[in-house]
Amino acid sequence: MASPPSAPGAEARLALTAGLLCYLIWGFVPLAFQAIGALGVGPWEILAHRTFWSIPLAGLFVLLARQGRQVVTALTTPGILLRLMLSSLLIAINWVTFIWAVNAGHVLETSLGYYINPLVNMAAGALLFRERIDRIGKIAMAIAAVGVIVQGFALGHLPIVSIILALSFGGYGIVRKQVAADAQTGLFVECLILGLPGIAFVAWLQAQGGGHFTQSPQTAAWLIASGPITALPLMLFAWAARRMPLSAMGFLQFLAPTISFCIGLSQGEPFTPLRALSFVFIWGGAAVFAWGAWRRSRSTALATAQAAPAE
Repeated sequence: MASPPSAPGAEARLALTAGLLCYLIWGFVPLAFQAIGALGVGPWEILAHRTFWSIPLAGLFVLLARQGRQVVTALTTPGILLRLMLSSLLIAINWVTFIWAVNAGHVLETSLGYYINPLVNMAAGALLFRERIDRIGKIAMAIAAVGVIVQGFALGHLPIVSIILALSFGGYGIVRKQVAADAQTGLFVECLILGLPGIAFVAWLQAQGGGHFTQSPQTAAWLIASGPITALPLMLFAWAARRMPLSAMGFLQFLAPTISFCIGLSQGEPFTPLRALSFVFIWGGAAVFAWGAWRRSRSTALATAQAAPAE
């Protein structure tokens, strides 16, 4: 008779599911911000609304997890609060850069940025958290790195957007992994840190006649929806990041830029043969890493089965 799955194994599967779901949402999110941008809303106003409207859903996550006391602890403990202020700054830089880029016709550059991000995560996992990267993982990273370099040559200039996105989100993941607070608590505090100044900015814009929230019911609905679109995948990411190796989260990150790549390509962004070659390398690296992960999981499963006592 087979034994039931262990709690650690069940949690690992849940973490993988959460990671996959958050990256699927992030892959399609350019379409949402393009829709808001088409209504005339600028990047900073979108950022302000998405942070403020994230607060209710983030608060609901805290209530469901019964983490009210943990929120108080996070807000009153200088070490935790400072780390969350840093993670808030990093994610705000990431968001406003991303919003501007997808509305300025640079979706493929955002895709490149999030292809670079796994390399940042894997390197950080090895350097900061002593996570072991095997030979196959190193080969995968090298192949993907070649793709990123070729992409830079294809653009004809330093990919500033891509670099900012990769470093800011990579840094965010590193900081959040070290915060002594659960995902729901950390997300709620981050939303408060960014959302309260954000609503003050929106109020100022509205008073100056430059705000778009009252422009139409459609605009208001999109701006309100930007909150859940923001909070849900971020909560899933933070929850999964604390339960998975950073190198594994880096591999999952390949999913979102692949979706964004398809979006940019379908919208007619320039795609030269050199740019195509760069993506061949990047996808090759992802394929090698996936094969290595499959081989490791198969070896682990076989070793577990052989070690299990007969019943």
